[in-house]
Amino acid sequence: MTSFDEVFERIKLSTHTRTQVELADVLDIRQSSISDAKRRNSVPSDWYMKLFEKFGLNPDWLKKGIGPMYLRTEQGYEPLEGPVAGRVFEDSAKFGDPDARNAVVTIHSMQCENGENGERLLKGVGKLSIPQSFAGTHIQVLRVETSGMEPLIHKGAYVGLDSSQKNILSGEIYGVFVPYEGISLKRLFLDAANSRFVMRSENQSHPEQYLPVDKRAESIMGRVAWVLQTL
Repeated sequence: MTSFDEVFERIKLSTHTRTQVELADVLDIRQSSISDAKRRNSVPSDWYMKLFEKFGLNPDWLKKGIGPMYLRTEQGYEPLEGPVAGRVFEDSAKFGDPDARNAVVTIHSMQCENGENGERLLKGVGKLSIPQSFAGTHIQVLRVETSGMEPLIHKGAYVGLDSSQKNILSGEIYGVFVPYEGISLKRLFLDAANSRFVMRSENQSHPEQYLPVDKRAESIMGRVAWVLQTL
């Protein structure tokens, strides 16, 4: 199920608003209505209609981040991708192939914040447009902030962590929460004799670390599904 925060971020992106006050003005509603929707974790259906009528925004893109961002432009009903700047629309594109469609996702820092109930919260630090086939409800996008996986994964690269893939397969790369460090990318290997996993970096200057088997559920954030970087 798509969360309120995900839809809210796409609405702000497409309407060029930054605060609840600005968005309330765009939607012609009270700011308290936005707070109520956030508390219920549900976007009212009439918001989608208002955004379509006012900006031509595609409800499916707002809800799920898939398909063209716009269904209607000043030139008529023609699917378009990308935010509007000064109401100048780009040429239309073909949207049949999932790799030709984009999804705007949140980039997260590798540093975690602690929630009210002790859960680990990822901190959003920006936005990234990626192929639709790279996005998904279980994908969390991180910006790599260390050199631990160089030369395989460069510092500054973007990685997609699949949070549904937490069962460890030896030799695969995972995002692992390390106390005092945040999320680290590590290649994991089972050391059954010592009831632990060996965590290795590609960078040989980084020492091996160890993860007790009984700590894996709370420490593994997901398996690395893809990497975007310049060579």
